Amino acid sequence: MIVSLLVIVVIVVLSIPAAAVFIPLAAVTGNVRPLYRATCLIVSVGYWVAGIRIRVEGRELVPAGRSCIFMANHLSNLDPPALISRIPGYTSAFTKRSVFKLPIFGYCLKLGEFIPVDRSGNTASAQASVAVATRLLVKGLHITTFVEGKRSTDGRLLPFKKGPFYLAMETGAPCIPVSIYGTETLMAKGSFGIKPGTARIVFHQPVNPGDFATREELSEAVRAAIASGLPEWMRN
Repeated sequence: MIVSLLVIVVIVVLSIPAAAVFIPLAAVTGNVRPLYRATCLIVSVGYWVAGIRIRVEGRELVPAGRSCIFMANHLSNLDPPALISRIPGYTSAFTKRSVFKLPIFGYCLKLGEFIPVDRSGNTASAQASVAVATRLLVKGLHITTFVEGKRSTDGRLLPFKKGPFYLAMETGAPCIPVSIYGTETLMAKGSFGIKPGTARIVFHQPVNPGDFATREELSEAVRAAIASGLPEWMRN
């Protein structure tokens, strides 16, 4: 718990001046990149203070100059900031709608064009989220999604949501499977405590949606790639 409190203090101390400078700058100029880079740097400092090492493999496999859809498994609240801060270029991400209601942070998500999603299963809402993501891909942004839709309680892969694969089939954007492991022991689901240790992020070869006849086939290919980078007990 002491480590968690220390991380929070460090992030708050760094975030206040960064927010004071970069949020107004982004709001006035429409350029969110300086805010994005500052946030990624603060995240990296937070992990360093916590004693968490992030080992990254395969980032060179991400195609340069193309908007991609990054599809990862999900084990811990540590996953999104760890992954997003290590994706080449600039990414938006599917994010729970409730998070947009948080003061300041929610506004930053809106500035960064992150995509609100509902967990209600409402078809119209899901289609609206996919439409926003399609527009951002055309604009040149990456999209990041945790394809299980929620954190795994025991580390094993859960069934994948359909939405990201509709998006991939509709846009033809390369899918980048990403395997994450180690974070399940550093900050378990339902726990506020952070432990020092090593987390691993593995980027895999791009999967081309055009090579598959159906969304289901594409989903299975991405699942196999993600599973290949996980410890055997997580592969389900």
